[in-house]
Amino acid sequence: MDIAVLAYDGVRLLDVTGPLEVFSTAARFGVPYTVRLCSPDGGPVATSAGVRLETAAPPARAHTLIVPGTPELPAGRPPARVVETVAGFRAERYASVCTGAFVLAEAGLLDGRRATTHWRHAAALARRYPSVEVEPDAVYVRSGAVLTSAGVSAGVDLSLALVEDDAGAGPARDVARDLVVFLRRPGGQSQFSVAARTPSPSHAALGELVREVAAAPAADHSLAAMAGRAGLSVRHLTRLFHRQIGSTPAAYVEAVRLEAARMMLDSGETVTGAAARSGMGSDETLRRAFIRHLGVTPSAYRSRFRSSGDGS
Repeated sequence: MDIAVLAYDGVRLLDVTGPLEVFSTAARFGVPYTVRLCSPDGGPVATSAGVRLETAAPPARAHTLIVPGTPELPAGRPPARVVETVAGFRAERYASVCTGAFVLAEAGLLDGRRATTHWRHAAALARRYPSVEVEPDAVYVRSGAVLTSAGVSAGVDLSLALVEDDAGAGPARDVARDLVVFLRRPGGQSQFSVAARTPSPSHAALGELVREVAAAPAADHSLAAMAGRAGLSVRHLTRLFHRQIGSTPAAYVEAVRLEAARMMLDSGETVTGAAARSGMGSDETLRRAFIRHLGVTPSAYRSRFRSSGDGS
């Protein structure tokens, strides 16, 4: 199974080496991959970090073509030679890392599809290519035979997902352990924690409530309880959440609790324990939240995505 990674002048080094390491490591574990580093014209290319990479001319076809990104892509059109190479390539599966999504979009491969890119450049991708349904907060997005990932390290998550598609969870787990990374973050998982992506409230009482929810997600954070602690009416508190947080109080609390439960499952907690300690309450409530937000059940997440606990 041929995996072609397309490099070009200015490409971001980790966007290239992350997928290369995943697929070449999988090959060492017996997955039948042939990994090729190529460029539109062959020969050396200079990365954005100043490191030069030796590449070969692109093959006529491959099972998978991976297009890394560059810090320069959001500021202007992708190099014509790179776009021509991608548009003329014959592959069963296409993938991009970070701003490589701009190349796929320019080549027409994202028309009518869902896609993501680095959070900083998602708005630019959506403006420039209105036929693309951009999901700005996802780690990676699968839309048919085309996959796109968020910034830099998300290329490793995407590549591990492809190894799992091709060879199963066992080889993907072996690769993750060898590279000392998480087995796989689900594609729908946010690029950031709830706290990191929440605007800082200007209202002092609301800011304190947000900190309380993050510090103790299993505490009583019903609307009435939070309004009472803040000394505000339920209606006023709801308006403040909408204006300064961008969500309802209930949706914000659920997001924090879901993230807490996910982290507990990552560390080896049982589904029942994670439901109780995160404040979700019951297994069924946690299951519904996981399916709604992540597209998997807590049990499936725990078995497929948590990191190995044996340190090997």
